[in-house]
This record gives sequence, structure tokens and C-alpha cells, in this order.
Amino acid sequence: MTEDIVKSALSKVLYPGFTKDIVTFGFVKNIIINGSNVSFDVEITSSAPEVAQQIKDDSIAELKAVGAHSIACNIKAPQMPKESSSRGKNIAPQVKNFLMVSSGKGGVGKSTTSVNIAIALAAQGLKVGLLDADIYGPNIPRMMGVADIKPEVNGNKVLPIKAYGIEMMSMGSLMEEGQSLMWRGAMIMKAIEQFLRDILWSELDVLVIDMPPGTGDAQLTLAQSVPVTVGLTVTTPQAVSLDDSRRSLDMFKKLNIPIAGIIENMSGFIAPDTGVEYDIFGKGTSTPMADEFDTKIIAEIPIEPSIRTGGDEGKPVTFVNPSSESSKRYVAAAESIWAQIQEINANGGVDNVSVQPTTPPGVSACSTAGASAAPKESHTGCGCN
Repeated sequence: MTEDIVKSALSKVLYPGFTKDIVTFGFVKNIIINGSNVSFDVEITSSAPEVAQQIKDDSIAELKAVGAHSIACNIKAPQMPKESSSRGKNIAPQVKNFLMVSSGKGGVGKSTTSVNIAIALAAQGLKVGLLDADIYGPNIPRMMGVADIKPEVNGNKVLPIKAYGIEMMSMGSLMEEGQSLMWRGAMIMKAIEQFLRDILWSELDVLVIDMPPGTGDAQLTLAQSVPVTVGLTVTTPQAVSLDDSRRSLDMFKKLNIPIAGIIENMSGFIAPDTGVEYDIFGKGTSTPMADEFDTKIIAEIPIEPSIRTGGDEGKPVTFVNPSSESSKRYVAAAESIWAQIQEINANGGVDNVSVQPTTPPGVSACSTAGASAAPKESHTGCGCN
């Protein structure tokens, strides 16, 4: 019995829910061989006991098939996730935690970030949903490889589309390809509510929500509809992007949404032929902004060709190329986000009571009557919804 034989056998053990094996994922550690006796560790990212048991059973079966007699498979798994303790209005109560992914402007890689963070969270063994709330630019179906799939309807509810181990819904999955939307704010607000209420999401550990760029009706509606556990801001190193990203972070502050951190996209360029990284657009320029808002950069994602091709071809880099530098940084960012979510829940969770509309039903704060009816210190929205 040799280490190569052991690894070859374990390479047939697929990680539950994925098409990759535990050796390819790099989960197998500390192999010790004594004759036909084998012991090893498997450091998995899931806290689900059924995942650990399946990996253990499959590993023992494969090793026995190649002649191992005594097999010690030690599974090392994280703690079970804590239940959300969030309070306030929640029109999607089956979802335990909500992650709002925002950006001050478009074109900074927000949707790409949402997709890869969602997949990286699912790789930790979490039940994850991905809501494409970017109504005017619904690109996530293409990035997830489901651009041609239409969702099924169950009664008056819509079933989310499943891909790469997560549940997904997008306006792009409901519209004809190339169809434009010319909606006013009230229709955007209604669409956000319907995406939360009328989609048959499972009992999710976290719903990743890819927001439209900016700080408008969609963001306020989401914050008033569900208690957002954490917010993530996506930026690029250029000053014009940082200016808008400050507005996004300021929005989180005003909506009382804890900030999970900043992801700096296009942070350096990795040459595909040499692997050398060059800072062509700058790198780390978000640090002063992070300090200003008492948060941190949780990932600097370089320009890497596999990210672009993966998005265009519906093969997210975090899933299809987990050994790439970008994938490793997305995974580290997802681990940081989930750790912060657990800490927030352990300390009492979040609520959205303070951002609820303050005007009486049927009265618009945009009117004279609404202005007189609302407390003067309120500035969370017009209350029209």
C-alpha cells in the first residue's frame, strides 16, 4: 500500500452535491500508511453530519477495494451553523440570513462576485440561494449556465432554478432574451417583494442578493422587507469607483445593515502564461475607505481570464477551477462573510424595525398630509409601499 494508491482510491470519492472528489478539492490530509493499515484526515467545509458520514463510508469502501484492511478516516468538520436571531419584518421567513451585495456603480463585477460568493458558501455545506435583483441587468442566468431554462410554476408560486448546488432566480429567467424593461420605481419595489415572497425558496442558510447598482428604491425595499444580516460592497481600485462605493457603504450605515466588508475587483492582473501578477489598475486603494467605515477588504480579486470565460460560458471559476488564485480568494471571502454572520446571530442578530415606513397606510410621504403625519426625524423613505 502506497500513498499514490491511497490517493487514487480516494479520488473516486465525490464531495456530496459536487462533481469533484475530495482529493481534487484538497481535503485529504495527513495520510499515514503501515502495511495495509491506513489512516488519514478529511477536512471538509460542511457541518452537516450526513455529508461527513457519506464521505467516510465512501472512503472506506474505496480503500477496501484496493486492499486496505484497517482504515481510520478522521473527518474534521466545522460547527453546525447557528439559527438566525433576526427580528422585524420578514416576508421570506424560511431564509435564515440575507446577504445584500451592492455597488455604487455598474461594471465593477458585482454579479460575478455574487455568483462566486454564493458557490463558495455552498461549498461550506450551507443551503444557499442566489437572487438576481438587478432588474435592468439580469446577467446571473448566463453566468450560472441556465440562460435557456425557464422556471417551473407550482400553484401561484415559482420554483427556483437549481445549478451548482444552489437555488437561483432572476428576472432574466422570466423574460424573453433581449427584452427591455422600462419600469418606474414602484414596479421595481413590487418586483423585489415578489422575488422574496412568491419564489418557493427552501429553508436556506443564506440568500445572496445581487442588487442593482446605486442606492435607490430596490435597496430600501429590500431592507424594509427582510432583516438584512450583512451587506457586501464591490468596487474597483479606481477613484471614480471608490467615490460611488462610499455611497454604498453609507447606505448600509443608514439602513442599519452590518457591513461584511469590501471586495476589490480588478485588483491586479494575473498573466495566464506566467502566473505573474501586475498592478495595472492599482491594488489596495480601498483600504482608506474601509478604515473610514470601520470595515475591511475581505478579498482583492485580480483580473484573471478564467473569471471572464467562466462568466460568459456559465462555468463559475470557483466551481470549475477551485485551484485558481481567484477561486481561493473568493473562498476566503465567503468564509469571512459566514463567520461574521454567525457572530452577528450569536450577539442577538439584526432587525429592520427602524427603517419601516412611518406614514399611515394609503398616505404618501411625498404629499403634504404624509409629510405632516411622519415624524420629522424619519428619513428612511417615502413610505409609498
